[in-house]
Amino acid sequence: MKKFIIIIIILALAGGTAAYVLRSNGWIGASKTTALDEASKKIKVERGNIDLKVSTTGRVTSNLDVEIKSKASGQIIRLPFDISDQVTSGALLTELDPIDENRNVALRQVALTSARAKFAQSLEQLKIAQINLDTGTSSAQAELSATRIRDRDAQMKLARAEQLFQKSLVSKEELDTARTDAANAANTLKQAEVKNSETMILPRTLEMRKQDIMLQQASVKQAEVDLENAEQRLTETKIYASMNGVISARTVQSGQIIASGISNVGGGTTLMILSDMSKIFINATIDESDIGKVKLGQTAIITADAFPGKRFRGQIVRIATKGVNSNNVVTFEVKILIQDENSGLLKPEMTANVEIQADRREDVVLLPNEVVQYGRGGYYVEIYTDDKNTTRTPVKTGLTDGLNTEITEGIAEGQNVALSGSIQSRWARSQGGPGGPGGGASLTRGMQMSAFRMSGAGGGGGGGGRH
Repeated sequence: MKKFIIIIIILALAGGTAAYVLRSNGWIGASKTTALDEASKKIKVERGNIDLKVSTTGRVTSNLDVEIKSKASGQIIRLPFDISDQVTSGALLTELDPIDENRNVALRQVALTSARAKFAQSLEQLKIAQINLDTGTSSAQAELSATRIRDRDAQMKLARAEQLFQKSLVSKEELDTARTDAANAANTLKQAEVKNSETMILPRTLEMRKQDIMLQQASVKQAEVDLENAEQRLTETKIYASMNGVISARTVQSGQIIASGISNVGGGTTLMILSDMSKIFINATIDESDIGKVKLGQTAIITADAFPGKRFRGQIVRIATKGVNSNNVVTFEVKILIQDENSGLLKPEMTANVEIQADRREDVVLLPNEVVQYGRGGYYVEIYTDDKNTTRTPVKTGLTDGLNTEITEGIAEGQNVALSGSIQSRWARSQGGPGGPGGGASLTRGMQMSAFRMSGAGGGGGGGGRH
């Protein structure tokens, strides 16, 4: 937009200079009658409506585009929908061959059965360990008590036998028998003590069985989760629509092998694109010089080359916060909602012409842009005081659409304003005729003013108030 304005100004300067040279050399000119006609041209001040519009182009988009991918891998065996088909939420979009996933489910079921059996076995071993702890401890303690008694009796019998043998009251054979019984009793006591000591590890054995049960229980839980995952993978061989929409693109065919969107590092295979066409939008780009005129809620008229003469109504619903710089040209994206009963005619990716109604003033004083001049004191016009004479009158300007300008102060409806031709003639007369230096300068200023007004710099500013 800035480049366009600069080009217009350069052309205006070049045109003014060329006109001045031609007039100075007498190559162009007007007869006295023509000069009088030009000098007598007047513009009557009238009231009317003025619109400030921002024109651009945009791209038609849907409300939402969803890439459909599969969590499972495999070969496509069903693909019931094609491009442009309408689908409803929950409809089957694609089905993969489930043979591999069925096998995986069967393996996980076997693993779960084995884990449950091991868990049951661990429960029985825990019960046995508990019984061994209860009975083994009691038995060992009872046996230890009995062997201690027998050992004490044997030792006492041996002591008496030795005393009697000293008195020759018992034979050598009886003494040896007593010694043998005492030795056997002592040995039995040691065995009972060892056995009783062994019962001390029974509580630890019981604790180990409990820990083993916890491990087996975790194995069962893992096997259950693995089975659930396998069953989930089996269900994922069927891909269903997540919303109502239209198949706007399909990149696969029946029989094709696709990659999972989860396990594949490349993101998996895109099966199709499902578009929500319940709302249609236009994504338009606005130049940074015009973005200040655009506001949320403003209306827009959209046309498309595919429908000549057809106009669609829209409303701005989003303005990008950050602009995009491309080759030093900054633009902002504006999203426009189509509010028309025929919005379904527009297809995504169509190019649309957008005309945004940035502002509108009704029943205001209007003048053509070429009538409004700009000088040191601001904006002014030449108002006729009689049929021939004019006077410079400062004005305040309002909205401009590039052709006409709103005048907020300085003149009233019904007054006559001189065109640039009459202003040029007055300057020419003051400078000594059409060939004087003032004629070319006035034309150049008029051309500059027109370019300035077309750039939008004079719009809405009330610039005439600057003195």
